[in-house]
Amino acid sequence: MSIGFDLPWVAIAAIVLSLLSALTFRAWHRRRIARLAQLGAEAAIERLAPAGVRRAPVARAVRVSAALGLATLAYAGPRWGTGTNVVRTQGIDVVLAMDASLSMLAQDERPSRLERMKQDVRRFRASAPGDRVALLAFAGRSYILSPLTTDDGAIELFLDNLDPSIVGQAGTAMAPTIVQGVDLLRAAHGAAGRALVILSDGEAFDDRSETLAAARSAHDAQIAVVTVGFGTEGGATIPVRSGATVTEKRDAQGQTVVTKYEPALLRDVAAASGGEFIPAAATDKGARIHQALARLDAKQRDVAEGLSRPLRTSWFLLPAILLLLLDSWFADGGSFAIVRRRLRFVAPLFLLAALSGTAHAQKAPDPLDLFKAGQFARAAQRWKEQLAGGDKHPSTLYNLGTAMLAADSLDAAAEVLERAATAPDATLRQRALYNLGLAQLKRGMRQSAQDPRAFASAVNAYRSLLRQVPGDSDAKWNYELALKLQKQQKGGGGSNNENNSPPQQQQRNQADENKQMSRQQAQQLLAAASREEKDTQARKQRGSKQDRPPGGKEW
Repeated sequence: MSIGFDLPWVAIAAIVLSLLSALTFRAWHRRRIARLAQLGAEAAIERLAPAGVRRAPVARAVRVSAALGLATLAYAGPRWGTGTNVVRTQGIDVVLAMDASLSMLAQDERPSRLERMKQDVRRFRASAPGDRVALLAFAGRSYILSPLTTDDGAIELFLDNLDPSIVGQAGTAMAPTIVQGVDLLRAAHGAAGRALVILSDGEAFDDRSETLAAARSAHDAQIAVVTVGFGTEGGATIPVRSGATVTEKRDAQGQTVVTKYEPALLRDVAAASGGEFIPAAATDKGARIHQALARLDAKQRDVAEGLSRPLRTSWFLLPAILLLLLDSWFADGGSFAIVRRRLRFVAPLFLLAALSGTAHAQKAPDPLDLFKAGQFARAAQRWKEQLAGGDKHPSTLYNLGTAMLAADSLDAAAEVLERAATAPDATLRQRALYNLGLAQLKRGMRQSAQDPRAFASAVNAYRSLLRQVPGDSDAKWNYELALKLQKQQKGGGGSNNENNSPPQQQQRNQADENKQMSRQQAQQLLAAASREEKDTQARKQRGSKQDRPPGGKEW
């Protein structure tokens, strides 16, 4: 069992203060003996002085020094074991309705409309961690991915698996989505503000009057509506992947489909509901969504968070108080009245330590603790907050990328690790390159989202690493695998996961400012249970058959 402290320097100071207290008792006793020696002969002093006056106060020195050290350790914020922590937050209830139609695969926004939408949803979540969020995916019909929740891990899981295959009917129908989102918010209990955020390219094929009527019903229910656009008005073709082959989407007449961003419908929905429209050209849409919803009334919530090492202040504070009371009892001949008088002076000191312990308990959990406990999405969120708060350490950026990789947010992890790979520290740079290569390799091996550039990026990352550390066996293994898969993909052979061994599932993990974790800990972070949960959820989401929409337009 490992013990940690919120303020390690105070824990070190506890030892120093205890030693100084013992030395002070020793110096005081020597001075008293010296003063007694000046009063006369030693034999006379022994007859006149009370018994034990010349005896060293060892027991009292131990009691007071131990109490002082324990009280200081309590102030340092000791943590160990497992437990829960209740964190008080404020937020509103938000339904995020995300367009998962085929048109969102268009690449007029990089890397695609769908991936850009996911990035903006994550930015919105980072700016409003106290909000309860529900996720809807819509195409030809609307599909509830998640009810209202504050669980970042669950939200991240559904975002990772979001693609056009999860909705059972192709096409784009916005009216049912608005109705379902409004019903979901109406069923929510509490006085928090309610909002429906629709993220789409605006290309819908259902009845326009029904969509606007649904928007007006949202206004009548006092639900704020924000519409967010994606894509370009010039449009783009829709890539369709089949194994390693990429073709363009064609309609029933065999013509290549060009999907275009249509802001008119999104603008009209926002106007009908009295809400706000955020155009596709806007930068940082996640922050814009947060600003649009800032006027809503936030509700205070108590959220129970799992902690790998809860605060243990009382284990040190209570023995310190008992030692001081015991010392008062012995020092004053067992008088309760004197103990009570002394307690009036001692109590404020321990009240200060207790209050400091409470302040420690209200702090957000240490992201390193969350990471070690397997709560990768929440650890990434904490490191994001540190970076947003002005933390410029390259290690924090690396930790964020590593947590995203462990949470299987591969696109976001690759983006962050690319920045961390330029760190001035050689060891940190090498770990970032390794994890960057692993993220790109795992991206390329995904059957559902093969990226022809992923294997090339993995090869480049591992090549750069091996130039710096030629003897890294894990990097060599992954480099050879990435080369093999890249050649197979170029040759049309595909990158079938069943015919290739998996990459080394050993992340280069950062902990406590450049302290490397063991191989066993790293393997636990990528445990089979976590991967199995993600795979199972992905299969459930993608298991429905794609039905052709009534109008024939299936994008």
